[in-house]
Amino acid sequence: MSKVLIVAGGEKDPATSLKAAIAQSNPLSEVNICGVSELYSGPIALGGAIVCPLTLDVPENLVFPGQDVYRFCRNVSAARDRVAQELLFPVGEGNFWLPVVLTAKGPLYAEAIGAESGKLSGELSYSQPVHLSDVWRQQLYELAYRLLNLLNAPPATYLMQFGFVGERICFDRLWPFPAAPAIASVGPQVPDLFVCHWYCLTNKPIYDIQICSVVA
Repeated sequence: MSKVLIVAGGEKDPATSLKAAIAQSNPLSEVNICGVSELYSGPIALGGAIVCPLTLDVPENLVFPGQDVYRFCRNVSAARDRVAQELLFPVGEGNFWLPVVLTAKGPLYAEAIGAESGKLSGELSYSQPVHLSDVWRQQLYELAYRLLNLLNAPPATYLMQFGFVGERICFDRLWPFPAAPAIASVGPQVPDLFVCHWYCLTNKPIYDIQICSVVA
């Protein structure tokens, strides 16, 4: 029986969704969720567990695939500078996300996710799919491919946050795990982004990603 440690950030919904995805795929796995504060409070005893951080705020001595990518993602201003200088893409802020499921055989691009702020609560709500023109899709796919290749990123589900500058896409930041916007994929997308992440981490094949038909 495999052991899995999900390291949760401030938002607990992604950790709960990932735990459900693991239970669906590997029902005999022992899955534990811990907060970042627990990792900082004492020695880290992993006991051979698969570590799945769902936060960028992880201790430097926590060993897991993609540590260097997490460091890149943590420093947003430096990440933007590198994208602007090395990939020659505009940078800025945005409230859209391109999910990239990076399998061992290459990337699969899911439908974009958007966000709206609630009129009363002010909290963001996420929705998928966001329909984009073919021109924008090609810009996004090119940027995501080149960026993950530049970072030598390991298999995982990534969210590339982006916005728009005129007719061009602008890079905001990269999330190296299914962050809060990925919740929008649970239901509309098969397999959802949390299942995709688990499959990538355990080297299980993903042949296709589809949006389910909505029945009125």
